[in-house]
Amino acid sequence: MNATGFEPAPDQDPDTASAPGRIVLLTTSHRVAPGLLSWPAWQALHAADRVLCADGAHPQLPYLREAGIAVDETSPTAEELVGACAGGHTVVVVATGEGEPALTDGLARLAGSGRIQMPELELLPASYDLPGARLLDLVQVMDRIRAECPWSSQQTHEGLAKYGIEEAYELVEAIEEGDRDELREELGDVLLQVVFHSRIAEEDPDAPFSVDDVAGGIVAKLIHRHPHVFGDETASTPEEVKAHWLRTKAIEKQRSSVTEGIPLGQPGLALAAKLASRVRMAGLDVPLPKTEGIGYELLVLAARAEAEGVDPEAALRAAARLYRDAIREVEAPHPPDNVKE
Repeated sequence: MNATGFEPAPDQDPDTASAPGRIVLLTTSHRVAPGLLSWPAWQALHAADRVLCADGAHPQLPYLREAGIAVDETSPTAEELVGACAGGHTVVVVATGEGEPALTDGLARLAGSGRIQMPELELLPASYDLPGARLLDLVQVMDRIRAECPWSSQQTHEGLAKYGIEEAYELVEAIEEGDRDELREELGDVLLQVVFHSRIAEEDPDAPFSVDDVAGGIVAKLIHRHPHVFGDETASTPEEVKAHWLRTKAIEKQRSSVTEGIPLGQPGLALAAKLASRVRMAGLDVPLPKTEGIGYELLVLAARAEAEGVDPEAALRAAARLYRDAIREVEAPHPPDNVKE
């Protein structure tokens, strides 16, 4: 046994000593429960002459040993590993979370030298991340930040509310600007708000809930409101899908007025358009108020836009951007020294 704690392979039969053998680098995902390995991985582990792992606390080790696989807790050099494969032996290395960069770099140098007959090298993923697996990382990171960050640990739902509004507007701006990189970033910022609020909610002494409860709730709602996907209903057009959605939503909410559930704190044009939409979808005949003033005129425009399938807020923002560009063109030759509200 050498300084690394690695015991080299015993002397080989002269007839097989020249066989280079095989190295299998087994990788696993920390986002998948330990022990849930692919069948090829279990086959490689059971067929190996030796199984090595540098991390004695690796979460897979108890499950491998329970399956009858002997694992040596050692960290050989590239040369020692190649030597252990001599004589046609197969050595499986259970990679640590870092992926064994020192070992793989060393093997690459040996292979590039041309001086050594290298074993067959195989990278075998033993478990894979499912779509959405990085969300688990986000939850873990948020949990640690909430526990250890002096600012984050003091935040409340009320204190974060303004950031939710800001992030939603920035997301809308990224969509309207068509900036893909910005869109990805802003989606992440909105997602952060969801995870942050969910983490705070876990600490409520009276009515705690977690991000799993939030996700579970929206999953149940989506399934219930898509009977044409998860049930026996049929829908072949967007209009039929919307009809399913509104029908199931009406049954769930049991509202006494079409105005229930409309947040009055949203921007005025959006509020007016939403009210007009509810009236139109319900088939109600509600005349617009016969009053004078700019507010009434805007209400009429918002209702007209909604009836024509136009988002009045988006339309006004588009016009405002053109106005902004026109302002910049005028002031370009003579930039203002100071701008005051």
